[in-house]
Amino acid sequence: MSRWTNALEKTKAVLRILRQINRDKATGMLEFELKELENIFLLLILGGFVGLPSPPSPVAVELLPYLEGELAILLSRSDFSADPLGSLMGMLEMD
Repeated sequence: MSRWTNALEKTKAVLRILRQINRDKATGMLEFELKELENIFLLLILGGFVGLPSPPSPVAVELLPYLEGELAILLSRSDFSADPLGSLMGMLEMD
């Protein structure tokens, strides 16, 4: 009887691990999909900067509050690209 309960416990442990692996993979896929959708959304709204047709101005202005985080990233990247060495030295607090 003890052998069966031991095997049952091991099987439950394996199934628990497999369930956790599947959840982690699904979460990773959802996070990737969310980032891609955010990138597409940003490209649709700010596509005029790269030559894509833009949505009507009133629609773009209404959607700008949803782009706050993306715009902050865009500004930080443009600042970093202007002076990458200076930005790295600033992070290291070297004068």
